[in-house]
Amino acid sequence: MTGLCVLTMAGALVSALAGDSFTLAWSHSVEKIRWEEDYRIAGSRFVLTAARVSGSGAGMEPPPDAILKDGQWHYVPVIDPLSQLRLARAGVTADYQICQNGACQELGQLIPDPNSTQVTLIPCH
Repeated sequence: MTGLCVLTMAGALVSALAGDSFTLAWSHSVEKIRWEEDYRIAGSRFVLTAARVSGSGAGMEPPPDAILKDGQWHYVPVIDPLSQLRLARAGVTADYQICQNGACQELGQLIPDPNSTQVTLIPCH
């Protein structure tokens, strides 16, 4: 079964979520605008399939081909598949959220130390 594994900075597995897709969401630290990226797990890589941002500013402008729909800019980023996602958590901003099947949970709910400053996401089987 394909899934999403959450690792601590030291590389210890702390949580695993079943499924072959998820959305990573967060709020920009300055603009306080929500950003969402949809990923599909393909083998040992994450494929970024779509992204949405609810505004612009402070280095987060949507690309020229983005389409405004329901108050969000929708677009498809063009990047190579990724072997991991490293997330820096400052503690002074809202936490990242992992969303699957319409339900979201804060990353801090998935790790034993909610104050951990760095977490890595990898595909797992």
